[in-house]
Amino acid sequence: MATQKSSSTKSSSSSSKRNVWGLNKISMYTIVAVALLYVISMILSLVGVNFKVVSALQNLATAIMIVIVSILAWRYVKPKQMVWKVLYVICLLLVVAGVIVPLVV
Repeated sequence: MATQKSSSTKSSSSSSKRNVWGLNKISMYTIVAVALLYVISMILSLVGVNFKVVSALQNLATAIMIVIVSILAWRYVKPKQMVWKVLYVICLLLVVAGVIVPLVV
């Protein structure tokens, strides 16, 4: 019985480590991809390429980060009470508005 308990504890901790490492890996690759997009847009800006292209690359990088962070935040909020879910939706709408409004105005 003791061996069964220790093996189940071991498997749950190893699956937890896999999930954490998976999130860490996703975060790292996202930062690398976004950094590359920002570097490309910075180089294009210095060279004098059309401002719309540079702005589009920066907006794409921002959108990628918002999508990944919102997915991870939803995974955190999903099992919680309704108040957390409402707060999540309100904050997500504010973030999207904060990205879209400056582009339109």
